[in-house]
Amino acid sequence: MTRRAASADTRETDDGSGAVRRLAPHARRFLARRSGVLVRLALWSLAETGQAFLVGQGVARAVDQGFLAGDTRRGLLWLTVALVSVLLGAPVIRGVFAELAGLTEPLRDGLVRHAVDRSLGSAAAGGPGGTDRAAVSRLTNQVEIARDSFAGLVLTLRSFVFTAAGALLGLLSLHPSLLVVVLPPLSLGLGLFLVTLRPMAAAQRRALAADEALGDHAARSRAALRDLTACGTGPAAARRGAELIEDAAAAARVLAGWAAVRTAALGVAGHLPVLALLLAVPWLRGRGVTAGALLGAFTYLVQSLLPALHTLMTALGAAGSRLLVVLDRIIGPERPEPRPERTRAAEPERAGGLGSVRALAATRTEPALAAAPRPAPGAGGGAVTARATAAIPRPGGDAPHLGGRPADRARTAAVELRSVTLSYGVRAEPVLDSLDLCVAPGEHLAVVGPSGIGKSTLTRLVAGTLVPSGGEVRVDGREVTGRPPAELSALRVLVPQEAYVFSGTLSDNLTYLRPGASRADLDAAVDALGLWPLVERLGGLDAPVRPAELSHGERQLVALTRAWVSPAPLLLLDEATCHLDPAAEARAEEALARRPGTLLVVAHRLSSAVRADRVLVLDGTDAVCGTHDEVLDRSPLYRDLTGHWQGGPARRR
Repeated sequence: MTRRAASADTRETDDGSGAVRRLAPHARRFLARRSGVLVRLALWSLAETGQAFLVGQGVARAVDQGFLAGDTRRGLLWLTVALVSVLLGAPVIRGVFAELAGLTEPLRDGLVRHAVDRSLGSAAAGGPGGTDRAAVSRLTNQVEIARDSFAGLVLTLRSFVFTAAGALLGLLSLHPSLLVVVLPPLSLGLGLFLVTLRPMAAAQRRALAADEALGDHAARSRAALRDLTACGTGPAAARRGAELIEDAAAAARVLAGWAAVRTAALGVAGHLPVLALLLAVPWLRGRGVTAGALLGAFTYLVQSLLPALHTLMTALGAAGSRLLVVLDRIIGPERPEPRPERTRAAEPERAGGLGSVRALAATRTEPALAAAPRPAPGAGGGAVTARATAAIPRPGGDAPHLGGRPADRARTAAVELRSVTLSYGVRAEPVLDSLDLCVAPGEHLAVVGPSGIGKSTLTRLVAGTLVPSGGEVRVDGREVTGRPPAELSALRVLVPQEAYVFSGTLSDNLTYLRPGASRADLDAAVDALGLWPLVERLGGLDAPVRPAELSHGERQLVALTRAWVSPAPLLLLDEATCHLDPAAEARAEEALARRPGTLLVVAHRLSSAVRADRVLVLDGTDAVCGTHDEVLDRSPLYRDLTGHWQGGPARRR
């Protein structure tokens, strides 16, 4: 939502009287259906009128007819009457709260039903992607605000009306002149407070709108996080978020300003009547007001009238304005949902957003493979206090022969690490320390080791998304550090454990890294990876895909097929088959190994290591590389892992 639209919306909704007119029919119908509850509530509240009346009368008569007249017993008797009237307030409050539930709970239930009906209607009318994200706020935060505000408002209005009636009747019965002194400052403070109600409601409405807009932006940004990273539009989304935060802060400041005015009105109404009564004592005494009547008047003010007024003004200023705004947003006329400024990053979230998907694919980079940042503590494979040292020998000495594939020494290594060290902090123990590794073109390498030892860190270093603390990482003879994402995506594809699938067609997802792929290429990829059952279930390659409706294994198959289609010569699988069953995993890895290029797999099962040409074992103190049988002989850790995978002791073959 642009600032112009926001300001227009503010102008349309700032008039609090409009909200009152819209809500009045609903309120009348709601209260008319609960007239019995209102009658019982009024009967309980009448007791508060008597209580307020008796407290002041008891003090006045105790002084005039008792202590000043020399009759201590009568004075104590009247004080006892005042005390009993105060104590009787407890069962009255209990009865009031028992009846209050008959109003608040039906209100809450009705608001929840209305919010759900509106949200479902909006989603049904808008189709896929047409969900109302503000509905979460209405169903949770705003409904509870309305319920609590309504309960507080009923309590305070009821208390003020019946308590003020008792106190004013008591002042009139003591002496009419007391009302002449007390009512003007009381009315002044109350009037000043009422003047602030409408702008206070407008400020509250703007604060709620800003909160909803900020929550909507956060939800959209979270859903499109990978796209934001892939397109480089994260800074724009961050700037928009900062603008919304500033709008919310500005609305909060305006609200605080009107709250200060309300506090001033509260001070006028709460302190001026007492001060006026003190200043008017000589005049009142001259008109025949007794000392007991003066003490009774002070009792009415301090014990009954002013506390009730203070509570009323607090409730109307806070709960009342909140209730008006929230009810208008829940059951008032439906307003267009705030829509954030659309960026390229948000487009793939729409089903059928083909043009944007192709624009994204033109970068030919997985969303997780943006520019390589410096490692942060706790990222990657985890800060492990162990070292993976030693050069990794090629099997067969100087003339390696890997898995039946003769290696041409004149060809550039597909992957080469030269004394690579990585640590997540200046004083942290390195995760990898002086690691040397050479992977030939066309080779299939499996990386194994205990959890957290640095396997994922190694794949991210090779992918160029982590910068080594020392040493050099080369892919196809080119150093990856500092290379732009578009160049990196032409060299390698990294498929992480959490596969990325976006809203769009299945074809869009598979051609994400190769927009020009032909239908024959897609058919071959789908056939090689065993994706046909999913294709048929969805309705073909051009059928829309909704990521939330796919299982973890299906998302991984889509990502693996996308990697098969990619023209990049190096594939990095970081436990990218962990959600597949063993048969599907074997088929996927064998298909990717047959694909022209090099394959590096972080093994999830023993079968992955057995299928590879070589196995690299990272164990925290040493690094061993060779064929499955060679590593089984040389690495105790690998023998332990093999026994764990097989469910028993490892056997040398």
